[in-house]
Amino acid sequence: MVIDMLKEFVYGRLKSPTAVKIIPVIKALAVKAREKNIPVIYLADRHYVFDKEISMWGPHAMQDSEEATIIDELKPERGDIILYKRSYSGFRDTGLSSILRDLGVDTVILTGIHTHICVLHTAIDAFYERFNIIVVKDAVAAFSSEDHEYALHYMEKVLGARLLEHKDVLSVFERS
Repeated sequence: MVIDMLKEFVYGRLKSPTAVKIIPVIKALAVKAREKNIPVIYLADRHYVFDKEISMWGPHAMQDSEEATIIDELKPERGDIILYKRSYSGFRDTGLSSILRDLGVDTVILTGIHTHICVLHTAIDAFYERFNIIVVKDAVAAFSSEDHEYALHYMEKVLGARLLEHKDVLSVFERS
């Protein structure tokens, strides 16, 4: 899963200072996943003015705005799945759980922005939906290193997520 790699969060007002560094890592994972017929799913914030998050963060990734588009470097390809979300979790009101079950998926691999917000909340819901969780440590980013490390620790200790480097995930893909 590629979470919120949108212009707003990579280059805009709510960007992560380390977002640009994770782009080639996510791209390599997506390329290899497609080669191995592993579904690539994009989860993308897309808000209305009345959404709860707007009261917290101000207008961001607004419906039909340039900021709500996936960055050019990670443009989805034919066969990829794109789901739009109005809350932190990619599972909330998107149909993601049903799609994963229809595909026979039992493990989700999380990449993207922000480790401590949307990645974390997607992981929490994946846990409650009984999916195994892998977080690619060098393919997620947050507002600060403290936010990033806190979320990684929480996902590992509380949700049982496996924290892997992208090279280890690529090795697993290669064997599949």
